[in-house]
Parts: sequence; C-alpha cells; structure tokens
Amino acid sequence: MSELARIVRGSGPALLLAHGGGGGIQANYGPILDGLAERYKVIGPDYPGTGGTPRATEPLTLDGLADALVEAAGEEGVETFAIVGYSLGGPVAIRAAVRHPDRVTALVLTASFAHPSARMRLATRTWRKLLDAGDPPRLATFLALIGAGASFLDRLSAEELEAMLAGAAATVPPGTPDHVDLVEAVDVRADLTRLNIPTLVISTTEDQLATPYHHRQLADGIPGAKFAEIATGHLPFAERPQEWLGLIRAFLDEVHR
Repeated sequence: MSELARIVRGSGPALLLAHGGGGGIQANYGPILDGLAERYKVIGPDYPGTGGTPRATEPLTLDGLADALVEAAGEEGVETFAIVGYSLGGPVAIRAAVRHPDRVTALVLTASFAHPSARMRLATRTWRKLLDAGDPPRLATFLALIGAGASFLDRLSAEELEAMLAGAAATVPPGTPDHVDLVEAVDVRADLTRLNIPTLVISTTEDQLATPYHHRQLADGIPGAKFAEIATGHLPFAERPQEWLGLIRAFLDEVHR
C-alpha cells in the first residue's frame, strides 16, 4: 500500500500529478486544481516529507517515487492515466511511463529536466546549503531570485515581495532536503527515446532554475514531443496559472478526443 497522502478531485479521464522538489500538490498545483478537476479525475500524491506524507527514513530514489505514484493511482481505482509533471515531477513522470508503459497514456512536462546541468547543480547545491544552515529568510530570498521570473518580480510592490518571502520562509516542507538530493541524482536521458506516448513539453522561458536548455533537451529527446512556451520563471502556478492550465487542458483534450 502506498504511503503517499493525496488529493483526489473531479471525474473523467484520470490525471496523475507529480509535483516539484520542496513543493507539494497544493503548493505547485493549487491555483489550477479546480480547473483540472472540471474535466478529469485528478489524483495528486504528496512526496515523502510534504503535505500529509511522513518524511522518508531512507534516501529517495526516482524508481521508488515513480512506483509509489503509480501505486497511489491504483489505490484510487485508476488503471490508466496521463501524468502532469512539474519540475522534479517531470523525471518522476518519465520514469513512471518507462516502468509502467501499460498504465501511462500521456505526459505533460513543465519547467522540467532530464539531467541537471552544471548551472542547475550550482543552484541546487546552494539551495541545499541554505537548508542546512537553518536560515529560512535567506533561503526564501534565494528561492525568489532563482525561482520567480524577472518580469514577475519586477512588477511586485514592496509589500507583495515581503509577503511572498514571508510565506516561502514559513512553508518549507520537512522533506525538502531529500527532494533536493534527488534532483542532483536525476538522469533520465536514456529513458527519453523509450517514450512512445503523446507528450507535451512546456518551456518556462524565464526559468533560472531548470532553464530552457533543459526543456529543449526533453523535447528533442522524446519522439514526437510537442513543445509550447509560457513567459514565466520556474513558478507558472504563481505567475500565469490560467495560461498554464489552458496549455495542459488543450493538449489533454486532444489526447482524449
């Protein structure tokens, strides 16, 4: 039995959500959950150490996390499903599709990556050091600079910026160090050519964490993948949620036509 707590909403074709490192289903998909649930049965498991899921006692693995998500879907009575993967959720979704090809019908990969570049590893190692330092305000400042798009940050008032930083500092899931360690270990480059299902790669064009270099690597490596762009940083759910929702729904509607 899967130990992952989960959100289940809506009805229709099944849709499994895979969230990002240091996030959670509500944190990463909250603004678009209602819109997804209007058309799909949405299943959103939280990784160990976030939401209602206890922190893992052993290091996380991509295979283990992918299998746990698929198991959670099965426990909700779902045999086949599309997966929307955001950030770290992208390689989790890819590995789930490779390990369970009879279960996964389509993929949507947003702000994601197959393997962290040297630049991305610099960012994640800094993230990990700030977590270890136990300084939430400094961590929140770093994540705002590396996570939010420049145009989004530039438009914020001083009050809005302070509120965003305070919220980020107060809501660091306890499993975040484990998630960041897993990001460093991700390498699904060899999996890409094994995918033979409809796939949409959504590139967040102002992303300073998983940069567009990573998005193009995914799209170029997956046979027949479609490619779309959205003018945000690494946080499309905060910066342009309705545009992000529209891209996901349009693609999945076409898949299920």
